[in-house]
Amino acid sequence: MCVAVAEAEGGEEVVELPTFTLQDFRTLAVAPAASAVQPAPDTLRGMHTNVWAEARPQQFSTELGGFPVQVRAVPVQYAWDYGDGTALGPTELSGAPLAEGAWDVETDTSHVYTETGDYAVSLTTWFSGEYSVAGGPWLPVAGLNDVASAPVPISVWRSTGRNYADDCLENPQGTGC
Repeated sequence: MCVAVAEAEGGEEVVELPTFTLQDFRTLAVAPAASAVQPAPDTLRGMHTNVWAEARPQQFSTELGGFPVQVRAVPVQYAWDYGDGTALGPTELSGAPLAEGAWDVETDTSHVYTETGDYAVSLTTWFSGEYSVAGGPWLPVAGLNDVASAPVPISVWRSTGRNYADDCLENPQGTGC
């Protein structure tokens, strides 16, 4: 039986179990969150553009110092860089998609672009970890593992409205018809 040094009793073989560090945690292939923007791929200047992340807990089996190690990674914080010099986070809020057909709805993670142009919305997700060495108790990993998602491109456009006096039924060639 492998036990930590502090748990060893007289007569038992003392085996010091390794500590799974943040550096070890960062070597795992933790999958990035799926990042989404709505509406996409185009939005309008001055309107709320919704962003959200979809991340799930993950489990890994690895070895450390010859011992089997089980690791759990759980998403706990998110940060968005909207690509226009503004950012949100870190925050515990992952956001959520809007209902079908919803438009210009303010959410906890939405952003209003003030300039037209092409931007890349970047997301970083921080995962907390816990590990178990050789079937022992679950212990926390000291620190968080930050994982970047692929940027989501978005084009910001402007819209203009105009009023016309022509009645298109009476004058189909009129301005605005």
